[in-house]
Amino acid sequence: MMEVCNCIEPQWPADELLMKYQYISDFFIAVAYFSIPLELIYFVKKSAVFPYRWVLVQFGAFIVLCGATHLINLWTFTTHSRTVALVMTTAKVLTAVVSCATALMLVHIIPDLLSVKTRELFLKNKAAELDREMGLIRTQEETGRHVRMLTHEIRSTLDRHTILKTTLVELGRTLALEECALWMPTRTGLELQLSYTLRQQHPVEYTVPIQLPVINQVFGTSRAVKISPNSPVARLRPVSGKYLLGEVVAVRVPLLHLSNFQINDWPELSTKRYALMVLMLPSDSARQWHVHELELVEVVADQVAVALSHAAILEESMRARDLLMEQNVALDIARREAETAIRARNDFLAVMNHEMRTPMHAIIALSSLLQETELTPEQRLMVETVLKSSSLLATLMNDVLDLSRLEDGSLQLELGTFNLHTLFREVLNLIKPIAVVKKLPITLNLAPDLPEFVVGDEKRLMQIILNIVGNAVKFSKQGSISVTALVTKSDNRAPPDFFVVPTGSHFYLRVKVKDLGAGINPQDIPKLFTKFAQTQSLATRSSGGSGLGLAISKRFVNLMEGNIWIESEGVGKGCTAIFDVKLGISNESKQSGIPKVPANPQHVNFAGLKVLVMDENGVSRMVTKGLLVHLGCEVTTVSSSEECLRVVSHEHRVVFMDVCTPGVENYQIALRIHEKFTKRHQRPLLVALTGNTDKSTKERCMSFGLDGVLLKPVSLDNMRNVLSDLLEHRVLYEAM
Repeated sequence: MMEVCNCIEPQWPADELLMKYQYISDFFIAVAYFSIPLELIYFVKKSAVFPYRWVLVQFGAFIVLCGATHLINLWTFTTHSRTVALVMTTAKVLTAVVSCATALMLVHIIPDLLSVKTRELFLKNKAAELDREMGLIRTQEETGRHVRMLTHEIRSTLDRHTILKTTLVELGRTLALEECALWMPTRTGLELQLSYTLRQQHPVEYTVPIQLPVINQVFGTSRAVKISPNSPVARLRPVSGKYLLGEVVAVRVPLLHLSNFQINDWPELSTKRYALMVLMLPSDSARQWHVHELELVEVVADQVAVALSHAAILEESMRARDLLMEQNVALDIARREAETAIRARNDFLAVMNHEMRTPMHAIIALSSLLQETELTPEQRLMVETVLKSSSLLATLMNDVLDLSRLEDGSLQLELGTFNLHTLFREVLNLIKPIAVVKKLPITLNLAPDLPEFVVGDEKRLMQIILNIVGNAVKFSKQGSISVTALVTKSDNRAPPDFFVVPTGSHFYLRVKVKDLGAGINPQDIPKLFTKFAQTQSLATRSSGGSGLGLAISKRFVNLMEGNIWIESEGVGKGCTAIFDVKLGISNESKQSGIPKVPANPQHVNFAGLKVLVMDENGVSRMVTKGLLVHLGCEVTTVSSSEECLRVVSHEHRVVFMDVCTPGVENYQIALRIHEKFTKRHQRPLLVALTGNTDKSTKERCMSFGLDGVLLKPVSLDNMRNVLSDLLEHRVLYEAM
């Protein structure tokens, strides 16, 4: 065996083999050391954010030196020169220096590297948190999308029942609910009634007390609350023992706080009330309510509350609209009925006016004719009584017609320029005969600054003054009466609700009529201006009167933008009537035009004056003829317009035409007479006889070319004045 072993000798000696391994190892170490710096250089070049590039350069130098040391060490395995030993020593010294410097540098760098690692971990945590937030945002966006969808569906109608049913359906579809229900408060407010469910078309009217702890818990917060599936409000479906009930949440739905109206049969509420919405997840499932789902439920509950409030407001507005339409229809019917009644009243008054003025015309005319004859004192007294009574009745008729037109607004002021001073003197001339009989002195006081010529309605102003002065004479048995006219100043005493504002073109006339008669109780003064009303103190005086004078005067004063009132300290102390009216200031310095009435109409001679009278009423025709014949006229009478057109000739100086009948036939005769007499001096003067006192009658007469209008009834003096005016001026100034 020894021989065999000695025969096998190794190819390399043991020491040489070790040296050989070291040599190969040093070669690969050198190669590796030289390749690592190349890789580090590539890393540094490609990395744009690494903060320790100089450390890598130093570390690369260390590796290069280590590789160089191992590479030089390859020549030390054989016999080598001193130069190799010197290079080897230098390489090892440099390697030692660089390695020590690198080690010391790493002592300072490692904490920084550790902090970088910490920040990296922090950033990773932040990235994870950001991912969670992004997931939450995506969830919220999904929730918002569902909310918008639900809101659109809920608000697509304003019907309360549709809103609630749509809410349950959309929530059930969006959240995949097994059941969803809405409990509404009853009319008593003490219970909740199951009104709407998702799965049942007609839910059983099941009620629960509103004071249950679970209900108070839900009503106490605006958030969605998880409740027990076994609570009374959650028992919406039959319970099966083999299934585990799903989670249930409930949320309150605020109902509109009602103050002035009710929703359907709901009562008026004084405290805030809620409905209860219950939502149930599917049974026998591990699904739970998520936060975003609860938020969706809360938002939907608020949207349902808003939609219900809008629906309630719409329902109330619809009811208010229907009520308003009904009221408008009723008002329109009432207006039409009132207009019909006014038209009927006006037509009745017009007919009665005409029918009453015709016999009144006969009574006054014949009485005035009778007064001209030889009468005994007793007969003359009776005739005068008839004339006075007839004049009073005519005045009453005028007052009734004026009041009617004042009430329906058809009466308008006829503005014109007139002499204010003359108007007061005419009033006194009319009143004085009655005052002289009663031995009542009347004085007139006109202020120095009172304008002489003014612009206003002369006829209505005279009517007001005549009414007031006439009342003073009528209700006074002794004493005196004073009439004062002045310009109203801002500091003059007046009622608190009346303010005088004069301008450059207008002023306010104040008239004060004071008497020392029986006076009146202060508490009775407001009654004086009520139509057809008299106070007891006045009624017991046996002075007559209809109770219309002051009522009409007040309305005339109001038309003239003025005010009227009466002052009295009591019965037996007299009274003072005061009124203010607005008048225009005229620039005229003297009366324009021609006097209205001749100075002495009684002395005018009408003998031989040919007059034609056309009147369909035989009595009225006969009475008018009697008046004219008494004045010396030669009178021809006709009963129709055709006969009038045939009879009239150039010899007739005046034609009196009755135009009281409806239509325009009698007006047309005036146009045909104008056509028949082309020359003005040959055409007779045309005067309308009418019982209508309205302005339209006068305007129509003038538009058809008539020269004047004479209002029935007509006395002898009236007829004398009319003929005097016509013959002197060829126009009748006192038309109505």
